[in-house]
Amino acid sequence: MSPATYDAAGTPPVDDEVLAQIALSREEYELAKERLGREPTPVELGMIGALWSEHCGYKHSRPLFRHFPTEGTHILTELGSENAGAVDIGDGWLVVMKVESHNHPSAIEPYEGAATGVGGIVRDIFAMGARPIALLDSLRFGPLDDPDNRRLFSGVVSGIGGYGNCLGIPNIGGETVFGRGYAGNPLVNAMCVGIAPAGTLVSATTAAADNLLMVVGADTGKDGLHGATFASVELNEASAERRPAVQVGNPFLEKLLMEACVELVQEHGDWIVGLQDLGAAGLTSAAIESAVRGGTGLRIDTDTIPRREADLTPYDVMLSESQERMLALVKPGYEDDVRALFERWELTTALVGVSTDDGLAHIVGDGEDLAAIDVGLLTDPPTYEGEAWQDEAEAALAQFDPASLPDLADAGAILLRLLGSPNIADKTWITRQYDHQVLTNTVVLPGSDAGVVRIKGTNRAIALSTDGDGRAVCLNPRAGGARSVAEAARNVACTGARPLAVTDCLNFGNPERPQIYYQLSQAVLGIAEACRVLNTPVVSGNVSLYNETPNGPVTPTPVIGMLGLLEDVTKVVPMGFQAEGDIVLLVGADLAQFPGSLGGSEYLAVVHGMEAGPIDVDLKTEAALIEFLVDAADDGLLCSAHDVSVGGLAVAIAECAIANGIGIKGALGELGSRIDAALFGEAGNRAVISVEKGKLAAVDTLAASKGLPLIELGLSGGDRIRLGSSLDLPIDQMETVYREALPSIMD
Repeated sequence: MSPATYDAAGTPPVDDEVLAQIALSREEYELAKERLGREPTPVELGMIGALWSEHCGYKHSRPLFRHFPTEGTHILTELGSENAGAVDIGDGWLVVMKVESHNHPSAIEPYEGAATGVGGIVRDIFAMGARPIALLDSLRFGPLDDPDNRRLFSGVVSGIGGYGNCLGIPNIGGETVFGRGYAGNPLVNAMCVGIAPAGTLVSATTAAADNLLMVVGADTGKDGLHGATFASVELNEASAERRPAVQVGNPFLEKLLMEACVELVQEHGDWIVGLQDLGAAGLTSAAIESAVRGGTGLRIDTDTIPRREADLTPYDVMLSESQERMLALVKPGYEDDVRALFERWELTTALVGVSTDDGLAHIVGDGEDLAAIDVGLLTDPPTYEGEAWQDEAEAALAQFDPASLPDLADAGAILLRLLGSPNIADKTWITRQYDHQVLTNTVVLPGSDAGVVRIKGTNRAIALSTDGDGRAVCLNPRAGGARSVAEAARNVACTGARPLAVTDCLNFGNPERPQIYYQLSQAVLGIAEACRVLNTPVVSGNVSLYNETPNGPVTPTPVIGMLGLLEDVTKVVPMGFQAEGDIVLLVGADLAQFPGSLGGSEYLAVVHGMEAGPIDVDLKTEAALIEFLVDAADDGLLCSAHDVSVGGLAVAIAECAIANGIGIKGALGELGSRIDAALFGEAGNRAVISVEKGKLAAVDTLAASKGLPLIELGLSGGDRIRLGSSLDLPIDQMETVYREALPSIMD
């Protein structure tokens, strides 16, 4: 839609097609007119549509955020108040973190969609003046036996690598999951983490009247028009027609922009009052949100903005989501200094406006007054708390009793099948396309429980993980949401790091459907409960709704990005067995825990073709296990640690053995009534650890102090995993299946 869509008198048509294009309902349109006291101008209507979209306005999710714990002694930002969340990690350093989605663009143009998703999340970090030091991702695709899913998978991975590698930011971890519920609607969530010296962060604010608005970076084009509204509607057969809504990235330009912005904030912070990324809704969002934070209005002359195409209208300029652009909020008298700094980095700057004291957004261009609208109106969309009830079919699946299935007869054969499942198999096919050691800070490489990055100049390191259990959330949204937090925290703790804070991305279908709103609201409650128990406040995040195709909604998938802190990087704990003769132990829940352990498991999906069963979570035991892992690492008691999650205990042991080619010989002891539950159940609260014999007594004492059972599994060594009569396989056979599964499909 452009101003040409309107009639000669300037009266906007209100037909459904126009409103659908800007993702505005008729009721919302009438509400906007009522608040404005008149018909909106074309530019005003476009701005309202963008900022009232689900993607920018969080209309269905904002009321739920009140459930999240958001405060802590080390938390420095208020949830939603900045581009990302900031956490004090000591020694004069801050960590800035956020995860965001780029799902709809990636479904249409997988390479550019994923690439610009990386670019957008990186800008959120350096917009605060922090230097990005790590990327992670959380990806979901349909089954790889479908050529279109393989195309989406390959394109997304290439886009992430292509953009991130050019920026010189290591990709240190993440997760990739395949399932029927993601066919045609991939989930592409990118997380970025940055660091900054204490006291140097900058906000996205105009701060006061008479400060200057400067657009910096790429020229403005038509790419990304209505990107925010496109991300706020369901995908359908006509979605391919909205390719212009997908941004086009230039990572080399972003690298220059990143370096220039970090220099500006870190070395010349007194020149500016704020800095903001031009992301969703482009200049409209960046300028209006900065004005609201600063308690000001603003005036923008669209004629001053550099264009890539001569036929761009003022409407296009205000809503374009062209990449690699920032809005610098500059103190009067420093505009030449700011311009000179960016020109030294070969970047274009343009003085486009000024903050005002009247609270209005004045937009001019082509010699006309195009908009005069209250900035508070634009950032105050209606919010909705919808009806909610669980889908009957999903409720029935959650009641299924896995004990009604026959128990397994050959654990070794089942283990090999699971190791070859794309959800468990080695992900080197993905990570080899990413640079994960650039900047020379990476301590633990991708493929472990969590990535670990040292903070240079200190003894500290941070551990980072992304986790989400969509299958569990589908069966039991509240328990599944809590389980996702627990697994992310457990992964971080297995490295020896203490979990500190969460950033989340909530990927769900159409919230206007009661069944979807039930999933969303219950998952939020579960996440909030787990964050409170585990003392990991939510500091930032993103919501991606309307993830639906004509085939139905996406599997509900809240993704948790977890930050952990290692006080001493030399005490980091690896995942794999380290030496012959160490004692291998299971710490946490009992081997025979049932029911719940098989509910929603990969075992049920692969072996029985079912996604069903109860989902349990025990947050009290999770908290005790995390404390045990952190304390044991700090005391130097652990040789290795690996959490028990997807695939259960047998897969965890196999991964520990494959890591360094060191096996285990022992016995599992009492398995209870079900071998499948003991070996392949995915109930949390457990980790496989190895310790030197001389430290066993100290480990036993520590576990007892936390109220955790400790079960001896055997001794590390040899070239097989031998666990009594239950399991006996050579490592090389397991490794071949594990390493070759994805390449055999993709290459």
